[in-house]
Parts: sequence; structure tokens; C-alpha cells
Amino acid sequence: MSEHVDQPGREAGGRDAAEGLTRRRALQVLAAGAAGAAALPAAACADGPESGMPSPEDAAALHGATSGGNPRAAGTPTDPDLVSPFVWWDLLLTEDELATLAAICDVIIPEDEHSPGAAALGAHAFIDEWVSAPYDGNRNDLTLVRGGLVWLDIESAERFGGRFTDLTLDQKHAICDDICWVENATPEYRVAARFFDRVRDLTSTAFWTTAEGMADLGFVGNRPLPRFDGPPPEVLERLGLA
Repeated sequence: MSEHVDQPGREAGGRDAAEGLTRRRALQVLAAGAAGAAALPAAACADGPESGMPSPEDAAALHGATSGGNPRAAGTPTDPDLVSPFVWWDLLLTEDELATLAAICDVIIPEDEHSPGAAALGAHAFIDEWVSAPYDGNRNDLTLVRGGLVWLDIESAERFGGRFTDLTLDQKHAICDDICWVENATPEYRVAARFFDRVRDLTSTAFWTTAEGMADLGFVGNRPLPRFDGPPPEVLERLGLA
């Protein structure tokens, strides 16, 4: 996971825009992002009115996002300096969006006796870097994630009278239970379930590629061993290779 540097240009804006957004508009943004992610690249990635899909800049207007300024590491995007990594593009999510994203990351992978929660390990920062990347698929994810975060706050306000970050854990689970599986979601929640599915995948990627996440899995690779005697017999037997 790349190092995330302070960005003076990032603001905690977006509350007024989000508060003025209707459930219908949030679902439209979500549907556009989901459709873009599923379409063929040539059709999905066209910007402008012909595409029928709002650009990430239009989605950003919902939150009053501003671009940051990241220092450049030595090297180039195709030959980066991996010793001192930095993000090569502006990070686009606002502080409000990151707070909501951190809350849902912790619903997906909460803290337990084995490891910290996903947000403590920076899963929301990883997702910010991912959706801010200037590539076609990532731009579609930006629209999907932004629309989903707006939808979460609207749904939270309608059900419980507050933002998603203000809810109790049981209240957060009540919303997420309705959108946790696309196949099982009722029609009114199916589009939001696509948002949750994408965030779950990105959260898992972020979490289990950290040292703490790998330890949680019991992964023992990436370290020198004085001697390797081959896979344990029980593993070979389970794989039918004994």
C-alpha cells in the first residue's frame, strides 16, 4: 500500500451537496457506476452526454471534492521508486467520504482478538487511492463508490435519523444486511448491493495485503527459512497429493 501524504487541497466539504441529494439521484449515480463497471471498455469509458454516465468530476460535485497535491517520488509511473513510494495522482475523496468509507470498512472487517479492523490498517485510504487512479476501470469505481456513500447517508437518515458514521453497530448492520449480497438483495437494494460488493472486494484486498492481515490469515511466506522440508503431510493429503 502506497504512502499517503498530507494534502492541503483536501477539504471536508460535501455536506450541503449530499444533504440536497435525493434517494432517486443517489440510485441514478450508483446505477451509472454499476453499469459502467459491467459494460465493455469502449462503451463504458466514454465521457460526456453520449455515454449516459456521469463523469467522476460530476460525481465529485455531489461532495464538493477538491484535488490535492502529491509530491512526486523519484522515478516515473512506469519505473517507480519502490523504496520511497508516493501516490502518483491526486486523491479525490473528501474527508466526509473517507469517514463514511472507514465506517463501512470496519463493518466488513471489524477489529477482533486477532487483528485490528480494516480502517485502522488504512483500507479506506487504499480505496481512495484506487478510485482516484486515472484509469478507465478505476474511474467507474469512483462513480460507483461515491454514489454508494451518498446512498448510505440518505438511507441512514431515512431509517435512523443520522449519518452512517453516527449509527450504532446494530443499525449499520441492519443497512448492510440488506445490501451484502447482490444475488439475495431485493430489487430496491440491488444497485446498492453492487456498491457494497465492490467495497468489500477492495477492503479485503487492502486488509490482507498488510502485515497484520497476512498474520491474521496465518500466512508465513515472504520470509527466509533456514530449512524447508516441504508441505506438511496433512496439506498434501487434503490436496490429494499424498
